[in-house]
Amino acid sequence: MGPVTSTVLESVEVPAERSRPVDARARRWRRLSLAGLLAVTAVLYLWGLGAGGWANQFYAAAVQAGSTSWKAMLFGSSDAANAITVDKTPGALWVMDLSARLFGFNSWSLLVPQALEGVAAVGVLYAAVRRVGGHWPGILAGAVLALTPVAALMFRYNNPDALLVLLLTVAAYCVLRSIEKDAAAWWLPLAGVAVGFGFLAKMMQAFLVLPAFALVYLLAAQAPWRTRILRSVSAVLAMVVSAGWYLLLVELWPAGSRPYIGGSQDNSILELTFGYNGFGRITGNETGGLGNTDFDAGWDRLFAYQMGGQVAWLLPAAAILGVAGLWLRRRAPRTDAVRAALLLWLGWLVVTGVVFSFSSGILHPYYTVALAPAIGGTVGVGAASVWQRRNDFRANLVLASALAATVWLACVLLRRTPDWLPWLAPAIVVAGALGAVLLLVRPRLPKAVAAGSVTLALLAAGAGPAAYALATVADTHSGAMPSAGPAGAGHFGPGGPRPGGRDGQGADGRRATATTPGAQSGTGGPGVMRIGGPFASVRPGANVVAALHADAGDYTWAAAMIGSDNAAAYQLATGDPVMAIGGYNGTDPAPTLEQFQQYVAQHRIHYFIDGSVMFGMRGATTGSQESADIAAWVKAHYTAQTIDGVTIYDLTTTP
Repeated sequence: MGPVTSTVLESVEVPAERSRPVDARARRWRRLSLAGLLAVTAVLYLWGLGAGGWANQFYAAAVQAGSTSWKAMLFGSSDAANAITVDKTPGALWVMDLSARLFGFNSWSLLVPQALEGVAAVGVLYAAVRRVGGHWPGILAGAVLALTPVAALMFRYNNPDALLVLLLTVAAYCVLRSIEKDAAAWWLPLAGVAVGFGFLAKMMQAFLVLPAFALVYLLAAQAPWRTRILRSVSAVLAMVVSAGWYLLLVELWPAGSRPYIGGSQDNSILELTFGYNGFGRITGNETGGLGNTDFDAGWDRLFAYQMGGQVAWLLPAAAILGVAGLWLRRRAPRTDAVRAALLLWLGWLVVTGVVFSFSSGILHPYYTVALAPAIGGTVGVGAASVWQRRNDFRANLVLASALAATVWLACVLLRRTPDWLPWLAPAIVVAGALGAVLLLVRPRLPKAVAAGSVTLALLAAGAGPAAYALATVADTHSGAMPSAGPAGAGHFGPGGPRPGGRDGQGADGRRATATTPGAQSGTGGPGVMRIGGPFASVRPGANVVAALHADAGDYTWAAAMIGSDNAAAYQLATGDPVMAIGGYNGTDPAPTLEQFQQYVAQHRIHYFIDGSVMFGMRGATTGSQESADIAAWVKAHYTAQTIDGVTIYDLTTTP
C-alpha cells in the first residue's frame, strides 16, 4: 500500500496521474465546483424560506421570549415571564435568539441561521472527505448531504437538529485531522468541544457518535499509545466542560428564581438529561412523555413508511461502498487515513442507525437527519476507494451493485406516492439499468462514453432523493412533526394512516387545516382550529387575539393554557407572554394548583384558554395531573365565554 501519504487521493484520476501537478485550470475548476455546490445548497435551503411562517411554533415562541428577555434566552424559556422552559437545553435557540435580537423577530431571522448551518455542514463534510478522498469525492459527499430529503427539511426548520448536525460534522472533521501525522494536540479536544456544544443543542443524542470517534482515534492516530490516551482524556474533559457548565449553572441556580425545567417531573435538568431526553428515549420509560409514537421499532424501521423517504435512499449504497472500501484497505497500515475515515463514517452510521431502529421511546422521523453526514461521508470515501481500482472488473461490479441497490430502493420508496411524478420510477430504472451495464464494461468504452456512464449512474442514484428534496422545498411546513417529500409521503402504509405525522392531514407537516372548534386554521381561513397539542399548528382568530392583547401589559401573563405548543400559538399571535401549563405534553407539575391559584389571586394571569392536549390522549401518558386539576378548578369557579370558537375564562372576575 505504500506510505500513508500515498493513500491520500487528490482526485478521481487514474493513479499514474495523481502525482502530476494540478494546473491552474484544474484548480480554478475545483474552486468553481465547490462554490457551485455551496451556492446551490444555499439556494435550496433559503428559497422561499419565509413562506413557512414560524415553522415549529413551540421553538419559535421560545425564540420570541429570548429575543426580549436575557433570562428567557439563558434558560430557553417558553415565555418572557419565565414560567417554564422548552424540553431541551437551549443551545440551538441561542443562535436564533441572537439573530432575532440583531434583525428583529420574524420568520427570516428565525430560519436563516438554520439554513446557513446547513450550508456550513455541507462545506465541512466536503473538507473532511476531500482530505482522504480528493476533491470530487468531497463534492459527492456534500451533494449527498445537501440533497437528503430530511436535510432539506430540517435545515429550513427551527428545530435543534440543524445545529446538532453541523456540530457533529465539525467534530468528525476534527477527529480526522487529529489522526494525521504531526497533528496539533488541540484537534481532538476541539472535537470534544463540538460534541459538548452538540449536547447543548439536543442533549444525549450528540453522544451517539462517540464510539466511532474513539475507535478511529485510538486505532489510527499517528502517535504513541501514551499520547493517544492523554489526548483522548483531554478530549473527554473538553466535552464534559463544554456540556457540563450549563448543567452545573442550572443546578446551582436557585429554583425559585428561574423557570421550571420543562420535560422533568422534579424541576431538574439532570432528570431531563438522563430520563426524558436520555435513556428514556431508548427504553420508552419516559415519565411525562408519550412512549413510542411510531410503533414500528425493528431492523427495518429506517426503510419503513415513516422514515424511508426521509433518509434511506442511499443507505444500501453506503453499506456496499463502505464495506468494500474497508475490504480494500484490510492490509493497510494501522494509521491508514482512508480506512480511518471509513470507520468513522460507517461507525457513526451504524451506531446511530441501530439506536434509531430499536428505540422504544419518542422518536420522530426527522431525527434521521443525524444520519445524513454519515451517509454522505461513507459514500464519498467508499466510492473513491473503489474507483481507484476501476480497471478491475470486481471494483466495477461493486459500483454496479451499489447502483442497482439504490435504484431498487428508489422504486420501493416512490411506489408509496404513486400519483406523484409517476414517470420518475420507470425513468430511474431505465437509467440505472443502463448505467450499471456501462459501469461493468467501462474499461472497454471510449473515454467520452465512459465518462457519460458515470454521469448517468450518478443521475440515476440521485434522482429520487433530489426529487423528494425539491418537493420538500416547494411546500411549506409547520408544526412539531414535519416530514420531507411530497404530500402523503412516508405516512400511509398497509392498513391506512399511521399515528402522528404532518399538520392538518394527520400525517403531514404542511399548514394545518381546520378539524375542531377553536380559531382560524393554519391556511388562514376562518372557522376552526385543529386539536391542541404538540402535533398542531394553531392560528388564533383576530378577535381572541385582540381580547388577550388588551391590557396585557397589566399582567405577567396575558393568558395561561395547557401545553406549550398551544400556548405558543397565542403568544406568537399577541406578542405577550402566555403561560404553558404542564409544559410540552401538559404533564409537567408546573405550576401546581396552589401556585396557579396564587398567581390568579395576585392578578398576574388575565385569561385561561381551554384546549386539549395530545389529541385528547393525556391518559396515555404518565406524569403530573396538575394541569387537569388546574383546568377543573378554573371551570368550577369562573364563567366561560366564547370568542372565535375558543372558550376562555377571565381570571380577574370575582369567582
